[in-house]
Amino acid sequence: MTENSDFGTFGRFEETPVDQMPADMKAAYDFTMKLRGLVPGPHKIWLANPKLSQTIVPTGAYYQTQSTLTKAEIEIVTNLINGHWSAAYSNYEHETIAEKIGGLPSKKVEAIIAGLPTSFDDPRQQVVYELVSALIASHVVPKGLYRRAKQLLGDAGIVDVTVLLSWFTGVSLTLMAFDVPSNAVGLKQ
Repeated sequence: MTENSDFGTFGRFEETPVDQMPADMKAAYDFTMKLRGLVPGPHKIWLANPKLSQTIVPTGAYYQTQSTLTKAEIEIVTNLINGHWSAAYSNYEHETIAEKIGGLPSKKVEAIIAGLPTSFDDPRQQVVYELVSALIASHVVPKGLYRRAKQLLGDAGIVDVTVLLSWFTGVSLTLMAFDVPSNAVGLKQ
């Protein structure tokens, strides 16, 4: 990137081509490829800090294969927090993922991202929506909501929701710090 340019290959971030990566960055890249099969969005940026990248990538991979939450529930959480932070790239990506992989109706996804009220017929989806909305808005989980969440999700599910919120806060803030636009592609790696 030139001194006068604010643009890199992925928002403001200047990616390092795979064949030019230092050994520790290449190891983090290979680790991400092994766990995820690709190096998407913020993972491209996290490679700039290889040790952190290898620490944080398994958390995202966990939600792909081992979470107690369904794909739809994961996307409710993800889109609520992405909408909260107004991160263009993650909003764009997860709006599509919520509809295609999570199976959520587009009108509900649009409402979630825009911070508008919506509801779900599935009781687990509804309690996930309410729990995340409460944590984002008032930062307080009322006793009745907690009891419903515990009954429907269990302690493990509540932990999954809260850690996913923090993980996607990190995703959103990373993308925002590097001003990654919704249509960013980056280097073909």
